[in-house]
This record gives sequence, structure tokens and C-alpha cells, in this order.
Amino acid sequence: MLVLESSCTDTARARRAAVRFLRARCPWADANDVLLVVSELLGNAVRHTEGGRLLRMACRQESLVVEVYDSSSSRPVRRSGDPENGGGFGWGIVEELTSSVTVRSHPVGKSVRAVWHPAHMRAA
Repeated sequence: MLVLESSCTDTARARRAAVRFLRARCPWADANDVLLVVSELLGNAVRHTEGGRLLRMACRQESLVVEVYDSSSSRPVRRSGDPENGGGFGWGIVEELTSSVTVRSHPVGKSVRAVWHPAHMRAA
């Protein structure tokens, strides 16, 4: 399991740690897809919260799970992308690249859980 707290890392370091984790523990996963989702989830957590962010990754034979915890209670919303002004594409990307994605509320904030299964990665 990989666990990174916001006080110990930034988004670029988190991506590098995620690549090392995937190579060592989850070679079946498409690193480009996973890194794009990690970047989207962490980027949104950084953009919309003051702190208290956490990235957790776990890989088993049957699944890869990435969870990002943040201090915002606002749930992600799918929006139409705006190519001229930027933004609005991230949640759709996360939904498209994962086998499933769920959002859970917590007493302080929320977690976004993205899951991949080996069969989904081969089909992508």
C-alpha cells in the first residue's frame, strides 16, 4: 500500500511515487491512465481545499484502488468541458478511465475512490 499525506508531498512527487508503486506492485495497470486519474483527483483536491489531503493506493490481483481524501464536503460534478477557458473535463476523464468511481462523505470532507480491474485495463 502507498499512502501519501499532503504535508509530506506535492502532486508531482505523488505521481512519481505512484509510478514506482505501479511498477513494483501492479504491473498489469496502465500507468498513463492511473496517473491521469491521480493527477485529476489530487489537482482538484489542491484547487478546492486548504489542506488535509491524502492519497492511498492499494493493488491486489483483482483490483487497483486509488483513494484521495480531502477536507471539502463538495462532491465532484460532471460538467461540459470548456476548451477555450479550460476546465470541466476532469470528472468525465476519471469516469471513463476507471472500472468504477465512488464518492464517500466523511465527518470532515470526502474521499473519491477509483477502482480498476485487470479486465478493464485490457479492454481500454
